[in-house]
Amino acid sequence: MPTTFPTPKLVIFDCDGVLVDSEVVSNQVVADNLARFGLNLTLSECMNWFVGATMDDVLQIAREKGAELPPTWIDDVYQETYERLQQGVPLVQGIPELLELLDRQGIQCCVASNGSEDKMRITLGQNGLWDRFHPNAMFSAHSLGVSKPEPGLFLAAASHFDVQARDCLVIEDSTTGATAAARAGMRCLGYKPEGDGADLSDQGAELFNAMAQVPRLIGLADD
Repeated sequence: MPTTFPTPKLVIFDCDGVLVDSEVVSNQVVADNLARFGLNLTLSECMNWFVGATMDDVLQIAREKGAELPPTWIDDVYQETYERLQQGVPLVQGIPELLELLDRQGIQCCVASNGSEDKMRITLGQNGLWDRFHPNAMFSAHSLGVSKPEPGLFLAAASHFDVQARDCLVIEDSTTGATAAARAGMRCLGYKPEGDGADLSDQGAELFNAMAQVPRLIGLADD
């Protein structure tokens, strides 16, 4: 028989790639930037290495692979990324309907991201979600000083809402996020619209490929 889970009391969303469809845009900016410093990566390689990573991680990996990056590189690439994101990024399909369902069911939700609040102000702001989450339901690694794959972001969210880890549900699209959820003792749904998702399932995430599947996975019917 399939495993059944209680309906969560708190749903914790990652931001990039889960709430907003921004990963391709952001990683293309990084790939184009690194090419100027002698590191030529395809978009696929860039996403495989960097999705879910902090920019400090990206900097370190790029330097290890031969890119001679200036001390200002993180600030510079952030600026390039923000300019590109300001041109427009959509919400992930099905997110508005899922958020509406959680509201109707009285289930709290928040966002926990390795990205900066400045980035989320751009991506969530243009889609009407900045005011929903900021400041009381937004947890940024830049603000808290702890990043995935460590569990601190998720545990901070659970503590803020006074919810036990076992009553939280994390929705992630990256290995680092799934690892953080596992370390926090939280159930994780791994969003993988394309590909086999082995990297996520290896960390204990339950794979799904469309937000419309989430209500069934958490025992809710969209009535």
